[in-house]
Amino acid sequence: METQRRLDLVFLWHMHQPDYRDHATGEFRRPWTYLHALKDYTDMAAHLERHPQVRAVVNFVPVLLDQIEDYVRQFDTGAFRDPLLRLLARDALDSLGEEERTLVLATCLPGNHARMVAPYPRFERLHNLFRPIAGQGVTATAYLSGAFFADLLVWYHLVWTGETERRHQPLLAELMAKGEGFTLGDRRRLLSLMGETMRSLIPRYRALAERGQVELSATPDTHPLAPLLLDFASAREAQPDLPLPASHFYPGGRSRVDRHIALAQDSHAQRFGQPPTGMWPAEGALSTAFLQQLAARGCRWAASSQGVLANSLRRRHVDASKGHLYHPWRVEAAPGVAVFFRDEKLSDLIGFEYAKWHGRDAAQHFVDQLARIRDEAPAGETPLVCVMLDGENAWEHYPYNAYYFFEDLYGLIAAQSWLATTTLADWLARHPDRSGTLPALVAGSWVYGTFSTWIGDPAKNRAWDLLCAAKQAYDLVMDSGRLDGAAQRAAEAQLAVCEGSDWFWWFGDYNPREAVESFDALFRANLAHLYRLLRLPEPHELAIPLSSGGGSPEGGGAMRRAS
Repeated sequence: METQRRLDLVFLWHMHQPDYRDHATGEFRRPWTYLHALKDYTDMAAHLERHPQVRAVVNFVPVLLDQIEDYVRQFDTGAFRDPLLRLLARDALDSLGEEERTLVLATCLPGNHARMVAPYPRFERLHNLFRPIAGQGVTATAYLSGAFFADLLVWYHLVWTGETERRHQPLLAELMAKGEGFTLGDRRRLLSLMGETMRSLIPRYRALAERGQVELSATPDTHPLAPLLLDFASAREAQPDLPLPASHFYPGGRSRVDRHIALAQDSHAQRFGQPPTGMWPAEGALSTAFLQQLAARGCRWAASSQGVLANSLRRRHVDASKGHLYHPWRVEAAPGVAVFFRDEKLSDLIGFEYAKWHGRDAAQHFVDQLARIRDEAPAGETPLVCVMLDGENAWEHYPYNAYYFFEDLYGLIAAQSWLATTTLADWLARHPDRSGTLPALVAGSWVYGTFSTWIGDPAKNRAWDLLCAAKQAYDLVMDSGRLDGAAQRAAEAQLAVCEGSDWFWWFGDYNPREAVESFDALFRANLAHLYRLLRLPEPHELAIPLSSGGGSPEGGGAMRRAS
């Protein structure tokens, strides 16, 4: 009797939001961390809790966990440093200032009308009430009442709750049924429930890991683009003619990358009981030098995308379409780290396409694609398929925040006797020697297999030059001994914020103008605060916007989606 052919499947859900705090004031400039926590991180945990037979890797970036814990403290104390939450908690909303009205209207009227507004007639009515005065300026919006803003704030937060929470929390159903005329008591009860949800989030994932269903992995501390911190020229391995910053290199990049890795390991051990076995690098960005640093820190696995593998195999004149994707690889110069590569087609089907499908059809199509990969594999070989994508940004484009999609997907996967979900650490433990060898890795990321999303554009390169200048000033002050221990720690923490990859991602004319301007302003504010912590004057260049503005405006909730 012929043995049934099998396939191993890894889901890696990457949970990340950039640091939205203005560290000079402690204020949150954008609400996306707590909104995604309420809607997506809770739902993703619940999907796994409902399907204990499905295993996955969940990747948490320390800077995201820092912000979640910051919000928990705000809910515990009631001292909100997020302006949207502060307004939701305010006793009366009849005398909002001009900036406050603008904030609520710009944020709480989502651009994703079909999924986040139209299903809720009372919420849509608020949109329709505002539509005749949209674009008429602050004089027109002054006529809107406190009751309008109260209802708008409550409805916005209701649609940003997870679908699983709506099915288990009577308060959410009660408020949605009420629909209008929300009182201060209603808002306080909603805030209390939001606080409970935020408070339970990290413990839920730790519990999933402790029972062996989930492997929790990490990313270096503030999500830096590590290969570029190590060497700007690594961007030219995939794009030889890419323009680079005027600065030839990032000062002290090697020690900074090492520090980001160490901080992530410490953060992970503190929150989840042990350091991570492997790391998903920020943006799936790898280079040989970065792999060597991961190996030196004891990381056993890293991951990137199919485009990086394809570029590396082409360097060896190997056809990258011949099944090389379905096992890990080790790079000769860093053999201690197994490198896994994501299946871009399957990952992007979930990230971008299946939202348009019926959940059962999408689930069946996904499983059929896996069966095809299994059947095309060499006899006796069990392919390992890695599906890796952001764990938060796609779901608002699905009906019911992808609730039924995951019910169908996880349920159908669990029903297949030939298909086993696993984690990267467990797969490595079972197959320590099953990997290919790459003489060299062509540096790149999970976006096009290059670094062009973060360097090469004039605004991006100028941002790198500003950061390099700030790092040179940082090194001089630190070496001078002028700062005491507490001041040094504050400056280092601020430097780490400035080193995050997301600032560079947003610069460019392909992103919504309002988001580009917001990130531009916060990046320059963060650099200015670093200079103040170093007790140096702020360079005049920090007053000049980096970008000309970006593309078309887009409503609140326009989020980055990987690849």
